[in-house]
Amino acid sequence: MNRTIIIAEAGVNHNGSIDLAKELIDAAVEADVDYIKFQTFKAKKLASKTAQKAEYQDRNTSSANNESQQEMLSKLELSVDDHNELIAYCQKKNIRFFSTAFDLESVDFLASLNLGLWKIPSGEITNYPYIRRIAQTKEPIILSTGMSDMDDIKAAIQVLVENGVNKQEITVLHCNTEYPTPMKDVNLKAMNHIAKELGVRIGYSDHTLGIEVPIAAVALGATIIEKHFTLDREMKGPDHKASLEPNELKAMVKAIRNIEEALGIEDKKVSESEQKNIAIARKSIVAALPIKKGEILTEENITVKRPGTGISPMKWETVVGQKAIRDFEEDELIEL
Repeated sequence: MNRTIIIAEAGVNHNGSIDLAKELIDAAVEADVDYIKFQTFKAKKLASKTAQKAEYQDRNTSSANNESQQEMLSKLELSVDDHNELIAYCQKKNIRFFSTAFDLESVDFLASLNLGLWKIPSGEITNYPYIRRIAQTKEPIILSTGMSDMDDIKAAIQVLVENGVNKQEITVLHCNTEYPTPMKDVNLKAMNHIAKELGVRIGYSDHTLGIEVPIAAVALGATIIEKHFTLDREMKGPDHKASLEPNELKAMVKAIRNIEEALGIEDKKVSESEQKNIAIARKSIVAALPIKKGEILTEENITVKRPGTGISPMKWETVVGQKAIRDFEEDELIEL
């Protein structure tokens, strides 16, 4: 059974509070995910002073009108000490810490932590210097593809490979960057198109409401699932509204693990659990009415009924026309 890597995206849902971040870690541990992921950035290096917030960010934050994206992000930064404290807490709780860098300084900082895995977010897929810097670590890459077409993805992969990343260590996440993503825009079939066209492992980063789409993605072959979560969707902050609450995250993980087990192998055969039901559910050729020894077996004096412990009805044509080898009572299994 192939195990899907499940990343619980805490992102900036800690609202700048280290205590809230630890509560998110606790919730991720309870849900039994593989990684909890935060975001590492310097607001002044991520967004210019004039960059405006996205519509969903403006809608979900309660700050003063005309607050810039930089001003919003500055409240959500995690310091070096915060990172160290959260990493230590994750180690204590036996869950893997992960983070996405959003600027070159943050890339260098995360490189110093030797996390061994990189996530390139959708907004950076056209950021050549950023992609090149990450590629130079020659470590496994998760590439998210919201707001992208195939040419964007191919170009990013080319930069990664040209700068030392083994293509076999790139996983491309299909994604839609709208919070929340309307169902009509999910286009989940694109995930397998990416795999076929580019020859890479695939996964899915989900921004829909609910848990059904990431579960479906696993059924379609996703090897990584990333999903935002929060302690409470009613909290103020850019990403809370499009995030799962802890009980939903737990339900998603359980459903994904069930789907993994249910996918099985590409061979149709009788399973161990259903063997015992063959005799009960299938049918045999039986006497439709009393039959005397030597009487010809016909379409009129034999029929098909349960149990399936006698001659299979698939041998009907062989049985019809033969002589009864003994007397048979009604419903008695025919013997040849």
